[in-house]
Amino acid sequence: MPPHRRPNLDPDLLRFYADHFPDHTIAVCCFDNADAQRAKPLLLWYAPLDPDRLTVPALDSHTGAAPDLDSAVPVDHWVLLSTDQAPSGWGAPIDYPRDMRHRLRAFLPTAVMGRHYGRGQTLPNGDFTIHHRELLAGDLDRIERLQPNRR
Repeated sequence: MPPHRRPNLDPDLLRFYADHFPDHTIAVCCFDNADAQRAKPLLLWYAPLDPDRLTVPALDSHTGAAPDLDSAVPVDHWVLLSTDQAPSGWGAPIDYPRDMRHRLRAFLPTAVMGRHYGRGQTLPNGDFTIHHRELLAGDLDRIERLQPNRR
């Protein structure tokens, strides 16, 4: 990998994730912001640790240091969720480009539900999470911020 794409990872950041997320795998995405036009999305498929809950990673640390779990952080996120168990007519349908490969489209949702957490709003630092049955019911008011266990 070219040197300009290799991040300098703070050992305290790696220790934070090892301590707070011991059963998780970490993916480090290496890219060059100067080449953002050619960036490709990352698609991961995995078995969740809690199959009854959908969790969207959103722990905030823009300094490269370990996240501060005691801080409120500014947010500007669209949290979009989907499930293979959604009934017909659930959520907003997704239209994909006609030239998208069928093999890729098979992994993507046909409908989503979501909420915008807007610019200027602050929330406790953490991930977004919702119980699967609440998502199926369309009760997005039940989305919560989830912090890792403190050790």
